[in-house]
Amino acid sequence: MGLGSIVGRRLAPRVQKLVPDVTHNFVREAMDKAITGVGPLRPAVRAAEKQLADEDGNVEKAVADIIRIHVAYASGQGFLTNIGGLMTAVAAVPANITGLTLVQVRMVAEIAHVHGLDLRDVKVRRAVVATLLGEDGVKKAVKKKQLPGTPHQLATGPDLKPELEQALSIEVSTALITRVAGRRLATTVGKRVPVLGGIVGLTADGYATWQLGRYAAREFAKGA
Repeated sequence: MGLGSIVGRRLAPRVQKLVPDVTHNFVREAMDKAITGVGPLRPAVRAAEKQLADEDGNVEKAVADIIRIHVAYASGQGFLTNIGGLMTAVAAVPANITGLTLVQVRMVAEIAHVHGLDLRDVKVRRAVVATLLGEDGVKKAVKKKQLPGTPHQLATGPDLKPELEQALSIEVSTALITRVAGRRLATTVGKRVPVLGGIVGLTADGYATWQLGRYAAREFAKGA
């Protein structure tokens, strides 16, 4: 068992104690601030529209720009800490973890927007949150019936029952905190991640953000 898995398992009980706050505040605040903007980050819709305009309406190129920009944000630990310090929902969660969550939520929200989805729609926001589980996490949640479908299906299908919405919030919040904390401690200083898209020497957070962005792009392109 790797160090990251061990850390994640040890952190899980602490996260479970935070669940009421995490469920109602952590992901919700990240979503709200991603949509409305916070600190140096402009509102998701405005930022997405700029990327789309810069690429003359080419959705694929705009998505590539969005992912590249957010990978750079995720790779800057000082940046994540500063942004995370602007989130107040769960003080017990380290600022760099909340910062990464905000960056990833914003990236996925922008990708959803350039694919024509309305971020004012509650179903679309839930789909954005579900995407944070990552492809493997979503597949497991669907298999266990913790989710009724993929992010694309959540965004375009019937509304969720209240109990499923709460379960989604708990699952996403717990997974984010345990996964990020475990991965960060397991990554040695200076370790390089494979070169992707011309970006050299990504941090583990940058690499994970790149993977998440590609998954979001595939999911939300299904309705384009």
